[in-house]
Amino acid sequence: MTVGYGEFRLGWKSVFASALGIGFGLSPLPFYTIGVFVAPFMQEFGWTVEQIMRGLPILILGALIMSPVAGFLADKYGVRKVVLTSIPLFSLAMMSFSLNDGSMSIYLFCWISIAVTGAGTLPVTWTRAVNSWFMKRRGLALGMSLIGTGLFGPLAKIFAATLIEQFGWRFAYIGVGLLPLLIAFPVAWFLLYEATDDDLAFDNDKKDKSEINALGGMTASQALTDWRFWLIGFCFLPVSFAVGGPIPNLEAMFSSKGFLTTEAIALASFVGFPSVIVGRVLGGYLLDYFWAPAVAAIILSLPALSLFLIVQPDLSLTIAFFSMFLLGLAAGVEYDLMAYLVSRYFGQLNYSSIYGLIYGFFAIGSGFGPWVFARSYSATGSYDTMLKISAVLFIIGALPLLFLGKYRDFAKN
Repeated sequence: MTVGYGEFRLGWKSVFASALGIGFGLSPLPFYTIGVFVAPFMQEFGWTVEQIMRGLPILILGALIMSPVAGFLADKYGVRKVVLTSIPLFSLAMMSFSLNDGSMSIYLFCWISIAVTGAGTLPVTWTRAVNSWFMKRRGLALGMSLIGTGLFGPLAKIFAATLIEQFGWRFAYIGVGLLPLLIAFPVAWFLLYEATDDDLAFDNDKKDKSEINALGGMTASQALTDWRFWLIGFCFLPVSFAVGGPIPNLEAMFSSKGFLTTEAIALASFVGFPSVIVGRVLGGYLLDYFWAPAVAAIILSLPALSLFLIVQPDLSLTIAFFSMFLLGLAAGVEYDLMAYLVSRYFGQLNYSSIYGLIYGFFAIGSGFGPWVFARSYSATGSYDTMLKISAVLFIIGALPLLFLGKYRDFAKN
C-alpha cells in the first residue's frame, strides 16, 4: 500500500464532512456572496459600496474574538458538539439579513450575529477532527477538507445571484441561510467524529497507532510565549489582506478596466473554481513531501506577480485569467498552511485554541482588506494603488516563514 494513504480508509468521513461544513460555513458564505447583494442594496436603500462593505470588518472583528472561543470549546468539549450547535444558529443569523428595512444599524448587527453564531463553523474546529485521523497524509487531508471554500463559495454566489434575479434579495438571503442547515448539518451529524485510539486500526504504515492521536503539544498559554506563534500570525496578516482585499471587488475591478460584465464575472469566479481548489489540493499534497515554510514562501510569493500584471495598461483577458489563477493558488493554500503549521509546531493538545488565536491575524487582514480596497476606489477611482501595495505585502508575509525551523516531534515527549 502506498505509504500513508491507508489513513484515508478511516478518516475520509471526517474529511468529507469538513469539506461541506467549512464550505457552507462562516468563512466563505458571507465573503463570497456579499458582492451580489451590492446592487440590490444600492438600489433599494441608496447605500454606497463602501457602506455595504462595512459589514466585513465588523464580521472579522467578531470572528477575531469568537474564533479562539470556538477553538477552546472544541478542545474542551469536542468538535461535534461545537459544530452541531453552531450550524443551525449560523443559518438563522444569515436568514436574518432578509428582515432589514434599510437600517444600517440593523445591517451591521446582522454581521455581528453571524460572526458570533458561525464561529463554530470555522476551520479551527473542523480541522481538529481531521488532524486526529491523519499524520503522514495530514497535508493532503487538510487540503481536501478545506476544498469546500473554493468550491461552494463561488457556487453560493451563483445561487444567490440566481435567487436575487428570480425572487429578490430577501428570498436570496433565506436561500443562502438554508444551505448550512440542509447540507452541512446532516452530513456532520452522521460522519464527523474525532479519532480515538480504538478507532486507529491502521495499516502497516503506522508503527504506533497512538502516534497520531497522542495529545502532545503546547497549551495555548505556552504558544503565546513562543516566537513562532507571533511569526506565523504576523506573516498571515499581510497575506490575508492581499488575498482578501481584491476578491470581493474583482467584478468591479475588471469592469473598471474595460472588461465586459460577463468577462468580469468569469474572472472573479475563476479565482474560486478551479484556482482555489487546485491550491488546496496541490498545497496539501506538497506539505506532505516538502518543508511547509518553503512551500509557503514560494506559493504565497507568486501572486505578487499577478497583481503587478493586473495594473499594467492594455491588460488582456488571457493575462487576467493567468493572474487570477495565481491569486487563487494563494487563496487556496493559506488555510492549509495555517492548519498544518499549527499542528506541526504546536501539536494537538490545544490545537483548536491556538489555531483560533492565529486565525485572528488572518481575520483582521481578510476582513479589512475588501473595505480598504472599496474605500480606496471611492477616493481615487482606481484599484491600482492597493493592488501594488498588496503585491508587496505578499512578499513581506511569505518570506519570513522560512525562519520557522524544523518541525517539533511531540509524539516523543
